[in-house]
This record gives sequence, structure tokens and C-alpha cells, in this order.
Amino acid sequence: MSNPFRALDLKLLPAGARVGEPEGRPQGPLQMNQPAALAMTDLRRVAAVAIHPDASLEAAQQRMVHARVRMLLVTDPAGELLGLITSRDLLGEAPIRVAVEDGVARDQLAVSRVMVPRQRIQVLDWNDVQHASIGDVVCTLRDSGRQHALVVQQGRPPQICGIFSATQIGRLLGVPVEASDKPQSFAEVEHLLAPT
Repeated sequence: MSNPFRALDLKLLPAGARVGEPEGRPQGPLQMNQPAALAMTDLRRVAAVAIHPDASLEAAQQRMVHARVRMLLVTDPAGELLGLITSRDLLGEAPIRVAVEDGVARDQLAVSRVMVPRQRIQVLDWNDVQHASIGDVVCTLRDSGRQHALVVQQGRPPQICGIFSATQIGRLLGVPVEASDKPQSFAEVEHLLAPT
């Protein structure tokens, strides 16, 4: 049986070669009035960083560190989104509270016990993003108090096609972008209102 493949020619790297940039992304810092899609992590071109709901919080934290991200998509084996978990979720009060409720060590908790479930995830529509500016996305993140926003493209089934990250947008703009300190849940509101 003959080998149907052939070796390609290897050549020396030419002088002045540069690392490629994603297509369509201009060189240098982006500006707030440029198209929002330029600041979006396009999941049709870059693999999403995901984790299984049964994984431990320790595994989630290690996955974030190794992938250099602050949010993981929580998916089933078929790739259906079940929820998401952020570094804020891992480092907040929820893991301690749930560990006490469950009577287990924090590190033994499964991601599913702390993640934001799919039913509570708010998303941006890809059609809206296509007509928005980076400034519009920054305003959305600030007003919602979120560090991340998922972008969904309608279809059968709907597909998560992108992620906006306040940290990434800040890097691309050359200035820090931080969400407001608005509470995200009733538990956070209750904590803020509780007497000290």
C-alpha cells in the first residue's frame, strides 16, 4: 500500500516576518467609534474555553489560569451551553456558602453548583452587534455591571458566536475598561444591604 501523502518543502523564515493578526482587525489601538465586532472574540474562528458541569471548582480555576481567561462556558458533551462561570464566581462568597450548605470542602464543589445557569444568562444579538460600536458595548458592560457578554446568532439551534470581555476591550483600546459595581444578584443586593 503506497503512502497517499507527500512531505511539503521546508524553507527558512524570511527576515522581517511578523506574527499574523486576525483578519479585519486594524493595526494599533482601536477606537470607541469603530465596529463592535472588531473587539469581539469570534467563536467561529477561535475555540471557546469550556468546562464540564461536573468538574471541580479547582479544575475550573486551573483551566482559567492556563487559558488566560476569566470566564468559562459550561457545556455538556454535545456542546450545549448549560451555564457559565467567572473568576468572580470562583472567588466570591457563593462557593463558601454552597460548600457549607452541602457539607463539603469548597474544592470538592462541582462547577454546576456555582455557575450562572443558562436560564439567567443575558446575551447580545449578533444582528445588533453588527450595527454597534465598541463604545456601545463598553456602555452595555458598564451599565450592566458585567465583565463579559455573550453574543448569539439566531438559527436552529441558536449559536453563541462571540464573547466580549471588558479586559480584552481595554487592551485593544489601550485604556482600562471596568464594569460598574452594580450587584448582579439578589444575594449581592442582600449582602450590600445587610447591617455590618
